[in-house]
Amino acid sequence: NPSPHRFCLHPGLSEDLVSTHPPGAHSLVAVSVGYFLEDFVDMLCNQKLHQSWELLFHHAVVIVCLGIAVLLQQYVGFALVALLVEINSIFLHLRQILLMANLAHSACYRLTSILNLGTYVVFRMATLAWMSRWLFLNRGTVPPAACAVGTLGMVIMTPMNLILFYRLLRSDFCK
Repeated sequence: NPSPHRFCLHPGLSEDLVSTHPPGAHSLVAVSVGYFLEDFVDMLCNQKLHQSWELLFHHAVVIVCLGIAVLLQQYVGFALVALLVEINSIFLHLRQILLMANLAHSACYRLTSILNLGTYVVFRMATLAWMSRWLFLNRGTVPPAACAVGTLGMVIMTPMNLILFYRLLRSDFCK
Protein backbone atom coordinates (compact mmCIF):
# COMPACT_ATOMS: atom_id res chain seq x y z
CA ASN A 1 0.00 0.00 0.00
CA PRO A 2 1.80 3.17 -1.18
CA SER A 3 0.28 5.51 1.37
CA PRO A 4 1.84 8.10 3.70
CA HIS A 5 1.28 5.84 6.73
CA ARG A 6 3.91 3.52 5.21
CA PHE A 7 6.50 6.07 6.31
CA CYS A 8 5.28 5.60 9.89
CA LEU A 9 5.23 1.81 9.61
CA HIS A 10 8.59 1.70 7.84
CA PRO A 11 10.56 4.80 8.95
CA GLY A 12 13.69 3.72 7.07
CA LEU A 13 11.81 4.49 3.87
CA SER A 14 11.81 8.21 4.59
CA GLU A 15 15.60 8.10 5.01
CA ASP A 16 16.44 5.82 2.08
CA LEU A 17 14.22 5.61 -1.00
CA VAL A 18 16.94 3.79 -2.94
CA SER A 19 17.71 0.53 -1.15
CA THR A 20 15.06 0.35 1.59
CA HIS A 21 11.47 -0.69 1.07
CA PRO A 22 8.73 -2.30 3.15
CA PRO A 23 7.77 -5.94 2.69
CA GLY A 24 5.57 -6.40 -0.37
CA ALA A 25 6.62 -3.10 -1.94
CA HIS A 26 8.65 -4.75 -4.70
CA SER A 27 5.65 -6.93 -5.57
CA LEU A 28 3.34 -3.90 -5.60
CA VAL A 29 5.62 -2.05 -8.01
CA ALA A 30 5.96 -5.19 -10.18
CA VAL A 31 2.18 -5.63 -10.35
CA SER A 32 1.85 -1.93 -11.23
CA VAL A 33 4.29 -2.40 -14.12
CA GLY A 34 2.13 -5.31 -15.27
CA TYR A 35 -0.98 -3.14 -15.12
CA PHE A 36 0.65 -0.36 -17.16
CA LEU A 37 1.92 -2.92 -19.70
CA GLU A 38 -1.54 -4.47 -20.05
CA ASP A 39 -3.21 -1.07 -20.38
CA PHE A 40 -0.58 0.00 -22.94
CA VAL A 41 -1.20 -3.09 -25.10
CA ASP A 42 -4.99 -2.71 -24.72
CA MET A 43 -4.81 0.90 -25.93
CA LEU A 44 -2.58 -0.08 -28.85
CA CYS A 45 -5.08 -2.76 -29.91
CA ASN A 46 -8.36 -0.97 -29.23
CA GLN A 47 -7.85 2.77 -29.67
CA LYS A 48 -6.78 4.99 -32.50
CA LEU A 49 -3.23 6.29 -32.07
CA HIS A 50 -4.27 9.94 -32.48
CA GLN A 51 -6.67 9.51 -29.54
CA SER A 52 -4.29 7.72 -27.19
CA TRP A 53 -0.73 8.82 -28.00
CA GLU A 54 -0.40 10.99 -24.88
CA LEU A 55 -1.51 8.19 -22.57
CA LEU A 56 0.65 5.66 -24.43
CA PHE A 57 3.64 7.96 -23.98
CA HIS A 58 2.78 8.40 -20.29
CA HIS A 59 2.53 4.64 -19.83
CA ALA A 60 5.83 4.04 -21.65
CA VAL A 61 7.64 6.46 -19.32
CA VAL A 62 6.04 4.88 -16.25
CA ILE A 63 6.85 1.35 -17.45
CA VAL A 64 10.51 2.26 -17.97
CA CYS A 65 10.89 4.08 -14.64
CA LEU A 66 9.03 1.54 -12.50
CA GLY A 67 10.52 -1.32 -14.50
CA ILE A 68 14.02 -0.17 -13.57
CA ALA A 69 13.06 -0.27 -9.89
CA VAL A 70 11.64 -3.79 -10.30
CA LEU A 71 14.59 -5.15 -12.26
CA LEU A 72 17.30 -3.58 -10.10
CA GLN A 73 15.38 -3.97 -6.83
CA GLN A 74 16.56 -0.43 -6.15
CA TYR A 75 14.51 2.79 -5.99
CA VAL A 76 11.46 0.76 -4.93
CA GLY A 77 10.76 3.34 -2.21
CA PHE A 78 10.92 6.11 -4.79
CA ALA A 79 8.59 4.07 -7.03
CA LEU A 80 6.14 3.77 -4.11
CA VAL A 81 6.08 7.55 -3.82
CA ALA A 82 5.49 7.74 -7.59
CA LEU A 83 2.50 5.40 -7.25
CA LEU A 84 0.80 7.93 -4.94
CA VAL A 85 -0.02 9.74 -8.20
CA GLU A 86 -2.34 6.89 -9.11
CA ILE A 87 -4.67 7.67 -6.19
CA ASN A 88 -5.98 10.51 -8.35
CA SER A 89 -6.63 8.05 -11.20
CA ILE A 90 -9.67 6.76 -9.29
CA PHE A 91 -11.42 10.12 -9.71
CA LEU A 92 -9.99 10.75 -13.17
CA HIS A 93 -11.46 7.44 -14.39
CA LEU A 94 -14.75 7.91 -12.52
CA ARG A 95 -15.09 11.33 -14.16
CA GLN A 96 -14.57 9.71 -17.58
CA ILE A 97 -17.14 7.00 -16.85
CA LEU A 98 -19.70 9.63 -15.80
CA LEU A 99 -19.04 11.55 -19.02
CA MET A 100 -19.54 8.38 -21.09
CA ALA A 101 -22.81 7.77 -19.21
CA ASN A 102 -24.00 11.29 -20.15
CA LEU A 103 -24.03 12.36 -16.51
CA ALA A 104 -21.93 15.51 -16.98
CA HIS A 105 -24.64 17.66 -15.42
CA SER A 106 -25.28 15.48 -12.38
CA ALA A 107 -24.41 16.19 -8.75
CA CYS A 108 -22.28 13.02 -8.79
CA TYR A 109 -20.23 14.39 -11.68
CA ARG A 110 -19.82 17.75 -9.93
CA LEU A 111 -18.62 16.08 -6.72
CA THR A 112 -16.31 13.79 -8.70
CA SER A 113 -14.82 16.73 -10.61
CA ILE A 114 -14.12 18.56 -7.33
CA LEU A 115 -12.54 15.46 -5.78
CA ASN A 116 -10.64 14.88 -9.01
CA LEU A 117 -9.12 18.35 -8.98
CA GLY A 118 -8.35 18.19 -5.24
CA THR A 119 -6.65 14.81 -5.46
CA TYR A 120 -4.93 15.96 -8.64
CA VAL A 121 -3.23 18.80 -6.77
CA VAL A 122 -2.37 16.68 -3.72
CA PHE A 123 -1.43 13.35 -5.29
CA ARG A 124 -0.20 14.31 -8.76
CA MET A 125 1.22 17.80 -8.63
CA ALA A 126 2.55 17.78 -5.07
CA THR A 127 3.98 14.27 -5.46
CA LEU A 128 5.74 15.14 -8.73
CA ALA A 129 7.10 18.33 -7.15
CA TRP A 130 8.35 16.37 -4.14
CA MET A 131 9.95 13.74 -6.38
CA SER A 132 11.66 16.43 -8.48
CA ARG A 133 12.96 18.08 -5.32
CA TRP A 134 14.21 14.73 -3.97
CA LEU A 135 16.05 14.00 -7.23
CA PHE A 136 17.64 17.44 -7.18
CA LEU A 137 18.71 17.18 -3.53
CA ASN A 138 20.09 13.64 -4.02
CA ARG A 139 21.72 14.16 -7.43
CA GLY A 140 25.16 13.71 -5.87
CA THR A 141 24.37 10.33 -4.29
CA VAL A 142 22.18 8.80 -7.01
CA PRO A 143 24.21 7.24 -9.86
CA PRO A 144 24.22 9.43 -12.99
CA ALA A 145 22.23 6.96 -15.13
CA ALA A 146 19.48 6.61 -12.52
CA CYS A 147 19.45 10.35 -11.92
CA ALA A 148 19.15 10.95 -15.68
CA VAL A 149 16.22 8.50 -16.03
CA GLY A 150 14.46 10.02 -13.00
CA THR A 151 15.04 13.57 -14.17
CA LEU A 152 13.87 12.74 -17.70
CA GLY A 153 10.77 11.12 -16.21
CA MET A 154 10.01 14.26 -14.21
CA VAL A 155 10.72 16.52 -17.22
CA ILE A 156 8.21 14.51 -19.25
CA MET A 157 5.56 13.90 -16.59
CA THR A 158 5.39 17.37 -15.06
CA PRO A 159 4.36 19.25 -18.24
CA MET A 160 1.99 16.43 -19.23
CA ASN A 161 0.28 16.65 -15.86
CA LEU A 162 0.16 20.46 -15.94
CA ILE A 163 -1.49 20.35 -19.37
CA LEU A 164 -4.02 17.76 -18.19
CA PHE A 165 -4.72 19.87 -15.09
CA TYR A 166 -5.38 22.88 -17.31
CA ARG A 167 -7.72 20.83 -19.53
CA LEU A 168 -9.63 19.50 -16.51
CA LEU A 169 -9.92 22.96 -14.97
CA ARG A 170 -11.10 24.47 -18.26
CA SER A 171 -13.54 21.61 -18.94
CA ASP A 172 -15.11 21.31 -15.50
CA PHE A 173 -14.80 24.77 -13.95
CA CYS A 174 -14.37 27.40 -16.66
CA LYS A 175 -17.34 26.73 -18.94
